[in-house]
Amino acid sequence: MMMFFPCQKASFLQGLLLCAGLAGLSVVSAPMLGKAVSPLLVAIMAGLLLGNSFYPHFEQYFNDGTRFAQKQILRTAIVLYGFKLTIHDLAQVGWSALLIDAIMVVSTFLLAVWLGRRVFGIDRDTSVLIGSGAAICGAAAVLATESVLKAEPYKVAVAVVTVVVFGSLAMIVYPVLYSLHILPFDAAQFGVYTGSTVHEVAQVVAVGGSISPETANTAVITKMVRVMLLAPFLLVLSYVSARRKSQPNHLQNKINIPWFAVGFIAVAGLNSLLPEHFSPWVRRIIHLDDFLLAMAMAALGLTTRASTISKVGILPFKLGLYVFVWLLVGGAAVNWLLV
Repeated sequence: MMMFFPCQKASFLQGLLLCAGLAGLSVVSAPMLGKAVSPLLVAIMAGLLLGNSFYPHFEQYFNDGTRFAQKQILRTAIVLYGFKLTIHDLAQVGWSALLIDAIMVVSTFLLAVWLGRRVFGIDRDTSVLIGSGAAICGAAAVLATESVLKAEPYKVAVAVVTVVVFGSLAMIVYPVLYSLHILPFDAAQFGVYTGSTVHEVAQVVAVGGSISPETANTAVITKMVRVMLLAPFLLVLSYVSARRKSQPNHLQNKINIPWFAVGFIAVAGLNSLLPEHFSPWVRRIIHLDDFLLAMAMAALGLTTRASTISKVGILPFKLGLYVFVWLLVGGAAVNWLLV
């Protein structure tokens, strides 16, 4: 019979082991479910399943570890995410792709926040989380944004599910668009379009791979350039959040710079300078980073209750649909004008 110990140290270790176990399960099982299925999705779904069945009865024995995974491990994982990027990625796609990425990130995020607040009446945190996930890099961006906002777990879970749903829809719609020759793009141009508009990295790989190797390569590089914009986005968001929270009678506003965003930039810069013989170590770090992100997702799922998610209703998914249409149609227009 398994024994659980309620002391703080035991709660920390047991919580970490539980999150690590769910992360390991997700990393192993995700490839079996399809090449476009992210371990992050499997991890949060496993966490939600446990969090809404057995886990609440034993939560006190795991609390400290799950909180650590949800905060500190997540921030570390965002820093290590920089090992997936190099300045060489930018050089490969050129300045036009960078401009397209920047326009799509800014316009998608602002549209999501405006629609969420003004049209659908969704709270600010949920709107920002959905906007960041759709605009930049899916679940990883949602988690990174949560570290700045300090949003409630159920809002993060809603944003992640929204991003996954419409990113998955993109994997069906985009190949159909290309096969029907609806858009005036060749294989390489369609890769830029895919990388600048599809939510998750795994979904970009799936869409590009279903068309051609050329499309896949261009799409992934364009997407990684888009991921690079996560760090400046977080810095700006931190500044705006600090301004909003400051009192009118304060002479100076305290700006909390998210250290993990600075670390993300520094690691990407370091990765650009590493010699080729370090590549095996970089790949190992990337695998570790995927595991740490899955741990954070599992912790998020464990602390999110379905009853709380149900209270937000259908509106976040309507917002996700409108943003998806913008990425699909507006993204095509931006690409057509600038490619």
